[in-house]
Amino acid sequence: MDAIFEFRLLNEFQRDFPLCSAPFAELAARLGVGEKTVLGTLEKLRREGKVSRVGAVFAPKRIGASTLAAMAVPPERLAAAAAAVNRFPEVNHNYEREHRYNLWFVVTASNEERLRATLEAIGAAAGYPLLTLPMLEEYHIDLGFPLDDQESKPLASARQVTPATPVDEAGRRLVAVLQEGLPLFIRPFALIAERIGASEPEVLGRIGRWLEEGAIKRFGVVVRHHELGYRANAMLVHDIADERVDDIGRALAGEAVVTLCYRRQRALPEWPYNLFCMIHGRERGEVEASIADLRRRHGLAATPHEVLFSLTRYKQQGARYD
Repeated sequence: MDAIFEFRLLNEFQRDFPLCSAPFAELAARLGVGEKTVLGTLEKLRREGKVSRVGAVFAPKRIGASTLAAMAVPPERLAAAAAAVNRFPEVNHNYEREHRYNLWFVVTASNEERLRATLEAIGAAAGYPLLTLPMLEEYHIDLGFPLDDQESKPLASARQVTPATPVDEAGRRLVAVLQEGLPLFIRPFALIAERIGASEPEVLGRIGRWLEEGAIKRFGVVVRHHELGYRANAMLVHDIADERVDDIGRALAGEAVVTLCYRRQRALPEWPYNLFCMIHGRERGEVEASIADLRRRHGLAATPHEVLFSLTRYKQQGARYD
């Protein structure tokens, strides 16, 4: 299939996915190809690892509970500790990073109580204390990844992360199906409706409301940046005074090179940093240059910070809120 078509499919439909009975036919009409071509290409990209899934990216703590956690593991025990962490289905991302705290992972659960229990179990299984860093405010989080460096980003704002509103049983069934990704079939929402005992209009209506309310950050193609050539990424963390963190967070979130930006709770005395940014690039030098430029232009040269490059990707999948 034409490389330009594949690029457009990956780049243009990471958000604003058509919520209708035959969404892939709508994508095909926009791209000027047949519906079978769209479905076949998405399946090929999924097999190649370039696409994780097509579907919903849920906002942190709007549906369930989640946190970032880290461990300081002796290098010779790191692979074993990562394997122990990976055995938990609640863990959706798990990376080795360059730091004394060298194992970083995200844990999600249906509620805060289950999240706490899971964190305790992970610590016991891996055998090392956990650094738990819950999110307090988000500035830019939708996991969109523009591939042409041309897409403009919306104006960033500070949104406090509050406890999730309880989801009814029908909603929980829908979340359980959506977290697996949209079925690559002609009428995927009808298939989802049949699986959860609802009607297609009810499924489409609920997804639309979640998008409007912000429970779903975006709905569309979820790409895997590493397989698309963006093989260097770093987590840039700063210790920003609380009265300034929102202003700095919004400013950094608006930068094209910043793919994620959020405020997390400090874990003193071990971890004084409260502002987190993710920066991706095709190679390490590109990321280092971007970080130096950001810190210079935003007056952060004297601000305490650290740069944690990713080394090993142990796990990467969609969040689960079962």
